Amino acid sequence: MAKLPEYTRPDKILKDIYDDFFGPLSDAIKNDNKNHDQKPAAPASPSANKPSAPKPAEPAKPSVDADELSNLLLDLNKTLRDDITNMHNMVNESVDPSLLTPKPTASAPAPQQPAEPEKPAEPETDPMDDLNALVGLKDLKKDVEELISLAKMQKMRQDQGLKSVPVSLHLVFSGNPGTGKTTVARILARLYKKIGALPKGQLVEVDRSNLVAGYVGQTATKTMEKINEAMGGVLFIDEAYTLNKEGGNDFGQEAIDTILKAMEDHRDGFVVIVAGYTELMEDFVNSNPGLKSRFNKYLFFPDYSMEELFSIFEGFLKKYEYKMEDDALEAVKEAIQKLIDEKSENFANAREVRNLFEKIITRQATRIGKMDPEEKPEITLITKADVTGESEEEAPEEETSEKEAEEAAADVSEAPAEEVSDQTEEESAADAVPENETDDLNKDENDEQ
Repeated sequence: MAKLPEYTRPDKILKDIYDDFFGPLSDAIKNDNKNHDQKPAAPASPSANKPSAPKPAEPAKPSVDADELSNLLLDLNKTLRDDITNMHNMVNESVDPSLLTPKPTASAPAPQQPAEPEKPAEPETDPMDDLNALVGLKDLKKDVEELISLAKMQKMRQDQGLKSVPVSLHLVFSGNPGTGKTTVARILARLYKKIGALPKGQLVEVDRSNLVAGYVGQTATKTMEKINEAMGGVLFIDEAYTLNKEGGNDFGQEAIDTILKAMEDHRDGFVVIVAGYTELMEDFVNSNPGLKSRFNKYLFFPDYSMEELFSIFEGFLKKYEYKMEDDALEAVKEAIQKLIDEKSENFANAREVRNLFEKIITRQATRIGKMDPEEKPEITLITKADVTGESEEEAPEEETSEKEAEEAAADVSEAPAEEVSDQTEEESAADAVPENETDDLNKDENDEQ
């Protein structure tokens, strides 16, 4: 054990304790302790037998039991040494933090944080009902129903020990953005689980950035991580044609090869759905024999009509608890028709409608935010001004100018024909210059020259 500091030495502590209770240690005890520690005296020499002069007698000192006191002090010394050693060991060792935390007493229990209320679980719905509830997509719904019926029948034959025809569940989704490809993919994953074709039915959505890495050998590892995540469900690859880029340093082909191998090794383990623009997806599938043999079922997603896009807008109103004035609804139809008339190759269909909806409710929030709270504005109502973006101050001026123009036209039409003809003759006479005045002007000019 390391040497203890001076103030913790047992003999020093022992002396201080004794001095506090009994006073300074007497000379008799000190001499007695010395006698115990001294060695036996040597035999006396002959010269020591000579008589010496008698010394004066010392005064009598109190009788003290030195042995008893010495044993008591030794025991106390041992006890103190053990306690000090244990104290140093405790300081040098790590102390459990829980020992330092005061425990709550019964009279003052520790305050408890209120538990957060659990969100109610969404009710489970039938995936086929969800598919039929989607706006439009009439032909696609029929194709999905046929595919699910065929897959269900083959699963029933397999369960009964009959030979089943292999049915590929891998699909190609083609169409413009915003036509519901991702939504239908989620519903399909649930349908596959419902009929027993897939054990889990989850959807893992990825694109090129989730599959392709920047160095050799990393793409296969990155792609396999997503494949393992999709096992038992559906791997949905959006804009899959970006994997087939031209160039010697591109690793997209490595991702394609990894996916094809996993589809071969785990035929019943997961389903792959590739999606993108129609023409680009056809080029993508036809570029690789392995892709063409495994993706032989196409589902086409057409653009929405004006009526279907308006139905989607009404769905947003119902979902988020808004209502509109009649003239505001007509303004929305005009805005949607304008989007269709001016659409480009990147027209996003339902996404365009959602952007329009968000723009309208932003205008509504700005309008209500400027109103006095005492007016108690109706926060669920959307007006025509919220749709068109016209402020309430500008609208009366336009109405007034239009009204004045209509009144002026009415006055002109109601004026008598004779008054109009008289005014015309007077105006033409005022504008005409007399001939004699013209001759005089020409004469003056010739004289000046």
